[in-house]
Amino acid sequence: MASTPPFLLCSLLFSATLFYFQLLPLSASSQSDQLILLPLTHSLTHSDSPNATIHHLLKTSSLRSAARHRRHRHQQRAREVSLPLSSGSDYTLSLSVGPPDSPTTVQLYMDTGSDLVWFPCSPFECILCEGKEIPSTSPSPPPSPPAGSHLVSCRSAACAAAHSAVAASSSSSSDLCAIAGCPLEVIETDDSCAAHPCPRFYYAYGDGSLVARLRRGSLSVGPLRLPGFIFACAHSALAEPVGVAGFGRAGPLSLPSQLAALSPSLAARFSYCLVSHSFRPDRLLRPSPLILGRSLPTAGPSEPDSPFVYTPLLPNPKHPYFYSVALLALSVGPTRIPASSILSTIDRNGNGGMVVDSGTTFTMLPAETHSSLAAEFDRQMVRAGFDRTVRAESETGLRPCYNWGSDRNASRRVPGLALHFSGDASVALPRRNYFMGFVSGGKRVGCLMVMSGGDGEGEEDYGGPAGTLGNFQQQGFEVVYDLEGKRVGFARRQCAALWDSLSRG
Repeated sequence: MASTPPFLLCSLLFSATLFYFQLLPLSASSQSDQLILLPLTHSLTHSDSPNATIHHLLKTSSLRSAARHRRHRHQQRAREVSLPLSSGSDYTLSLSVGPPDSPTTVQLYMDTGSDLVWFPCSPFECILCEGKEIPSTSPSPPPSPPAGSHLVSCRSAACAAAHSAVAASSSSSSDLCAIAGCPLEVIETDDSCAAHPCPRFYYAYGDGSLVARLRRGSLSVGPLRLPGFIFACAHSALAEPVGVAGFGRAGPLSLPSQLAALSPSLAARFSYCLVSHSFRPDRLLRPSPLILGRSLPTAGPSEPDSPFVYTPLLPNPKHPYFYSVALLALSVGPTRIPASSILSTIDRNGNGGMVVDSGTTFTMLPAETHSSLAAEFDRQMVRAGFDRTVRAESETGLRPCYNWGSDRNASRRVPGLALHFSGDASVALPRRNYFMGFVSGGKRVGCLMVMSGGDGEGEEDYGGPAGTLGNFQQQGFEVVYDLEGKRVGFARRQCAALWDSLSRG
């Protein structure tokens, strides 16, 4: 009898585990603060290419991280939302749309860098989507617009938010209603234009785009039903067949903002804890917990044992949905490297700061800061006896890379890496979060998993964050987004154990 392939066995075990936990009551009603636990699944667990080489995964992730960072920084004339772009590196969650007696489950990327919930609706055309990863649990073909939902009015604030580039140039929603076909005499004399639906809107991102319409209907987040939730149905897209759950900081369309209207305590804080994987599916037998309504101790002298360190959120006048923080310095071993000043401040045009982002794989730094980091890292690696390998750098898009050899204790000679944020918040990264070993050309090598995002100087459309804290560097931490306290916190965790603990209630 043929044995079951390890990857298939891993996928089957994960699916069974996820199905079992989805049957559990996820609302912790026994606590004073309501809490909802949701499973985040890494796209490696439902990949259609289990035999993809580590070089392919690293190269794809580095290219997509760079593309997403460029899109964050180069804002075009059209209204944009930041979308996860890298298959094999992002996290999905399940939401139910439609009435309780006939719900439809949709798989969406969880994204803290965007402010909209959208998914494909039938009829749906996806251009250049061949070879794109699609979660195995996603409905195929895409569902029709959910039963009981209806198009949003052109007079609504939600419509103005989706068409913010148009609305910003107008003192009212009249432009949008004119686009929707409302006659001029009606626009000028009464409110009956409200019966006209919000026009379709266009979003551009990374290497694709979509056209969608806003609808209002029922959406369920775990055990909690949100009536009147506003989401977007996309009927055409370029290179992106999977929708997004936008967890952005601000904006009337983001999931936390809409959740706040029904349950302020749930929306005040949420966190996730990403299970460490090193691009190996067999390490993802448990989902990563996403926790809504996370109740946390307050860091400070009165709570000396608090495991969290917090850094304040920076206001961003142009991109208010970003979770922007101030990175002051990095440490390589004992050497502290000052970060570029643009990483610690945001100007009135929205330039600067570092975005904490669930949808970008690798951390991106301005060219000057990355150059200083790479130079110091290389100096200490050479001193420790490691040799550079240009071949691995070209294969992965990462640098610097080194021959690791057969020494089992080689990893102990790799210098430590820490990030120093404002608010006296220092985060020492586990070695596997910034330097990962793999085989290249029959030799064991390792690369620094932090990238240069360029500097944007001299580019006409430059704007946006100077750096991005990617999800690969966030593995093994519980990251809490405290909207009420206007801060982000970090704490080392065994994320699989945290899922087990919370799911048992």
